[in-house]
Amino acid sequence: MRKTILAGLGIALLLGACAKEDQSEQEHKQAIADASKVELQNAVADRDQLFLLVNEISQGMDQIKALENILTVNASSNGETASQRERIQADIAAIQKALQERREKLAELEKKLNSSTLTNNNLRNTIATLRGQIDSQSTEIETLKSSLNEATARIGELNTAVDSLNTEVSTVTAQKDEAEQQSVDLANELNTCYYAVGSKKELKEREIIETGFLRKTKIMEGDFDRNFFTTADKRTLTTIALHSDKAKVLTNQPEGSYVVEDQNGQKVLRITNPASFWSLSNYLVIQVD
Repeated sequence: MRKTILAGLGIALLLGACAKEDQSEQEHKQAIADASKVELQNAVADRDQLFLLVNEISQGMDQIKALENILTVNASSNGETASQRERIQADIAAIQKALQERREKLAELEKKLNSSTLTNNNLRNTIATLRGQIDSQSTEIETLKSSLNEATARIGELNTAVDSLNTEVSTVTAQKDEAEQQSVDLANELNTCYYAVGSKKELKEREIIETGFLRKTKIMEGDFDRNFFTTADKRTLTTIALHSDKAKVLTNQPEGSYVVEDQNGQKVLRITNPASFWSLSNYLVIQVD
């Protein structure tokens, strides 16, 4: 009887131990399953982020190509303005910042995927490809930045050259205007003439003529009164109204270069050959009594 009880107790203990062992194994398997499920979810999330990064990098390449086109068009048309350059510089800075953020995000994803048992060669190849594309875009954006800086420097040089040319043109224009004015002044001076019309008494009082008994009349020998003379232009002076029925030219204007004629009972001097008329003197004296 005692043997029977002991045998039954041993069987019970054995069954209990087996039951505990089965429960522990099931909990272990469940824990493994749960852990694999979380890791799988994380891996899927990381993969999705990687694919999003692929799209971002592709868009970045489109942005760079657009900037290249803008720079090319502006370079060919010489139409780039200061505001356009500032906008391009801002776009380049934004792309550089985005590239750095993508580089950091890619490094973080690579670190996560490398620690996961679910990472495969395709994902590793994708990471390597994306890293190469980011490096390539960084190189292109640096090239664009250099091109923009060179263009800006060249524009600065051209602006300086234009300013210098404008200064030279202004100087030359001023010199030309001054020379032209001097030429006009000289021409006016050379064509300035003076004439005086008066009676013998008036002309003598102003020391324009000197007379005496049995002495030949002398004209403008002394300090004569120049204010009595009318200033005129040889190029436009053609007739002089004498307001008298008598007139006599006292200065030595060449014969044949003028005529004294009547108009409505008054004498008028008409110059027929100006060049000859003023060839000997710029002064004309006419006595009208």
